[in-house]
Amino acid sequence: MKLILEKGISGRDGYSLPQDLFEEIKAEECLPEYAISKDKKKLSEVSEVDVIRHFTKLSKLNYGLDDGFYPLGSCTMKYNPKINEKLASLSNFVYAHPLAPEETVQGSLEIIYHLNQLLGEITGMDEYTMAPAAGAHGELTGVLIMRKYFVDRQEPRHKMLIPDSAHGTNPASAAMAGFQVVEVKSNERGTIDLKELAKLMDQDTVGLMLTNPNTVGLYDEGIEKIEKIIHSKGGLLYYDGANLNASLGIIRPGDAGFDIVHLNLHKTFSTPHGGGGPGAGVIGVKKGLIPYLPTPLVAWDSVKKRYYWKEVGEKSIGMVRSFWANFPVLVKTYAWILSMGPDGLYNASETSIINANYILAKLKEYYKPVYDRYCGHECTLTGKEYKKYGVKTLDIAKRLMDYGIHPPTIYFPHFEPYAEETIMIEPPESESKEVLDRFIEIMIKISEEAKTEPELLTTAPHLTPIRRVDEILAVKRAILTYDDELKLKDELKYREQDIDF
Repeated sequence: MKLILEKGISGRDGYSLPQDLFEEIKAEECLPEYAISKDKKKLSEVSEVDVIRHFTKLSKLNYGLDDGFYPLGSCTMKYNPKINEKLASLSNFVYAHPLAPEETVQGSLEIIYHLNQLLGEITGMDEYTMAPAAGAHGELTGVLIMRKYFVDRQEPRHKMLIPDSAHGTNPASAAMAGFQVVEVKSNERGTIDLKELAKLMDQDTVGLMLTNPNTVGLYDEGIEKIEKIIHSKGGLLYYDGANLNASLGIIRPGDAGFDIVHLNLHKTFSTPHGGGGPGAGVIGVKKGLIPYLPTPLVAWDSVKKRYYWKEVGEKSIGMVRSFWANFPVLVKTYAWILSMGPDGLYNASETSIINANYILAKLKEYYKPVYDRYCGHECTLTGKEYKKYGVKTLDIAKRLMDYGIHPPTIYFPHFEPYAEETIMIEPPESESKEVLDRFIEIMIKISEEAKTEPELLTTAPHLTPIRRVDEILAVKRAILTYDDELKLKDELKYREQDIDF
């Protein structure tokens, strides 16, 4: 498909206006110098209908949850009810200014206040901060709370334990907070090696960041022993709720002994995930850690009968971002929880677990599982059996695109010695059995193609607007402008095959 700049025809306009009466006025006379470009911009000369058709066709090339199955493991790409989007776009929310007087935004403050209570009930935490803007930002906030807690106790702890099966951003968040990251290896069942954990946990260690179920989609069976190992040495337990879709409404992390809980509202609680945001990585804590939460929090004044912003106190880690966080995400979360109710939340997790185990059972004959046991909300398979045919997991993912399905997560997790050529599939509760059956049928068909016609996979995709690209070159030489494309074409003496729309 051509760029809009390549569709221009000299002299063609996209608008018509009456002749102005200001031809003698120069731009320098009415605009500041910084606002006047020194370089003449190259704009495409196209008509209005050219523009509309071009960008409409571009929009149809995108793939989203409204198009079909989106089985990205570790991402919870589920359908999100449109009513929640409608509610979040109500004018009273959209036009609420973050600096507006409290009395004019009582409804917004009320939602934050009651959402805090709902999330506390769901996870067993005593107080939440809604401030973090996304998942990794929430992780950093939680780890900074842990750091401040030990600084306040005058304990110079400097290490953080993180399993090799943890959510991918955990090590980076801990490192950004100034901690030395210590990896805890998994055992042969894909969960934490308790003996190694006990050996690594000492008086210099802040605690453990645990994703449960983990990134392979497995529940840690020794959670009670894990809690005792960490707390017996004075450490804190951090729960990464990236995979909460497997335990929502079933178990509460707070009841299992976790001190800090991180939730991705933009994954588990309805808001669309992906596309660069918005997100909300809220953090919940037990009572003893409330003084360290970032400011501000919403409280209820029973005397004046109003909601207000309150400061946490001098022990707070401070402000981690401006204003109210991503407030529309909070509205969608609040609406979704109320519409689901306790039974609905339970059913959502139950269905996502059943879906994942259904796919695992149907596909494990064709794609060997990393761990052949019941999983949580996602299953991790491998494509390593097809390497003898010259086919890699990447080829399997590319071939899926020819069948109109978004590829699952590949090559993650990648910890040794178990994970090789991994395919992580997460079929959330919003997907029907019919959709899963079609996906399974296509995966089996691709399995047969890999054995009989491997070139179909190694050259895939064949039916997409853009064929297979050099991904390494794409990272190193990203095409961000029209000039970038021209330079790259000149350098490579090659033009990708386009479909003429």
